Amino acid sequence: FRINAERKEVKLNFSKQDDIILKADEAMLMTILRNLISNAIKFTNRKGSVKITAEKSGKVVLISVTDDGIGMSSELRNDLFKIDKKVRREGTEEEPSTGLGLILCKEFIDKHNGKITVESEEGNGSVFTVCLPFN
Repeated sequence: FRINAERKEVKLNFSKQDDIILKADEAMLMTILRNLISNAIKFTNRKGSVKITAEKSGKVVLISVTDDGIGMSSELRNDLFKIDKKVRREGTEEEPSTGLGLILCKEFIDKHNGKITVESEEGNGSVFTVCLPFN
């Protein structure tokens, strides 16, 4: 992500609790993270920022990717994880996007008995939070 972030002068911040141990399929988890972080960079304006956090909360791990990018309308947000809806949208510097990556993320999160939530408002960025049980 560093190359894309540097190209757009987007600052990446990462913080986590030290004692997090998560039992998950590594390839699926990396795909989820890769998609969410690359999308955050894609939809963040030049010189913006993306924050990634991981923390325990009760019996789950919460992984959040927060950007200060262009955000989404409620209509777009509601269609994000639906295969029958078109959510194609170019990034802030005309980066291509099909929306299929988020559908794949949701599938992988479901396979781990987790869930994903999205908070976003047009012009005010987005927060994608993945909630995964410890086991």
